[in-house]
Amino acid sequence: MKHQPLQLPLLLLLTVLLVQLSAFWLPGVAEPRAVEVRGVWMTANDMPILRDRQRLGIALDQLSRSGFNTIYPVMWNSGMTYYPSVAMQRRGFQSFTFRGLQGQDLLEELVSQGHARGLRVIPWFEFGFMVPPGSEIARLHPDWLSRTRTGGTTSISAAGEVAWLNPFHPEVKTFLSELVLEVVSGYDADGLQFDDHFSLPNAFGYDPFTVEQVRLETKKPPPAEATNPAWVQWRADRITAFLAELRQVIRSRKPQVLVSISPNYHDFAFKLQLQNWLVWVRRGLIDEVVVQVYRPDLESFASELNRPELEASRTLLPTAIGIMAGQRQSPVPMERIFAQAQAARQRGLGVAFFSFESLWERSEEPVETRLQGFRTLLASPGGS
Repeated sequence: MKHQPLQLPLLLLLTVLLVQLSAFWLPGVAEPRAVEVRGVWMTANDMPILRDRQRLGIALDQLSRSGFNTIYPVMWNSGMTYYPSVAMQRRGFQSFTFRGLQGQDLLEELVSQGHARGLRVIPWFEFGFMVPPGSEIARLHPDWLSRTRTGGTTSISAAGEVAWLNPFHPEVKTFLSELVLEVVSGYDADGLQFDDHFSLPNAFGYDPFTVEQVRLETKKPPPAEATNPAWVQWRADRITAFLAELRQVIRSRKPQVLVSISPNYHDFAFKLQLQNWLVWVRRGLIDEVVVQVYRPDLESFASELNRPELEASRTLLPTAIGIMAGQRQSPVPMERIFAQAQAARQRGLGVAFFSFESLWERSEEPVETRLQGFRTLLASPGGS
């Protein structure tokens, strides 16, 4: 009888142990599998739909019924925000507020209508550090622009001639952080996405501010050769450091907001754009990767899926492949889209399509044929 007081604590301990062991051994108890990305980018070309409440509702209905679960609507493009930005107006970068035809806040409307249909809404900061050379930002702050060794401030991109904000300049970092925090704090968005423009072409980094920073740290000027490995690494490390700062601030405001990145394949991204995204994956700085693999046929597309960085990434976080669904002057047949998407999904990779306007509206094939193609494609879960 003298041991009786120990019976209740002992029983409690045994109960706890049994619960823990059953959770460990029972096959039905496991962590939930990460959601497969089935997304689409909505670009500035989709603005007639994004600005009209009724047309937006129809578009989101089509996406939801076709098996999509994520939209990436553009919110930072050509030196403008498509949501009301206090930071842009306060700095004199944007004198007007971009609103919908019914006076609505575009991002607020997207979040509301998207969530009502079970879609994740992840605003896309498409331009990253890019700005048009004639933008108010470039005009008012030429000191914010990065430069090439010959003093040039622009490069040619898919968006035409663009200037590049200096990702190493503290005022640039503060400005971009303000834009990000406006979205994180002001909207119930599921995350935010940067793409291959959250970077700097390797020819840049020779502006006076950066040159002085290099001199202070290394006691010598930057190498004349832009592809010098140590010089590439120095600049890439500082872009990584800025992303780490952004990540920390985002987490402090809304821990549930995810950070998505849509880069090119790693060798290109790192060596030519100073975007060391595989390090970002390994350091836990991002929550989702959508690698752009825009290829004209299945063979070249499938070969890209064998890159080791994709396997490394998919073991750590949700990883998807960006697939070209067509452009205005170069439509892509549903057969090719279907084959490429199947190849990606069979490898346990999600998919995101560029872009919404080319899914079914701007195509040489009938709308219903395209809609049915995506319904069939996305009806079943992807591979493992």
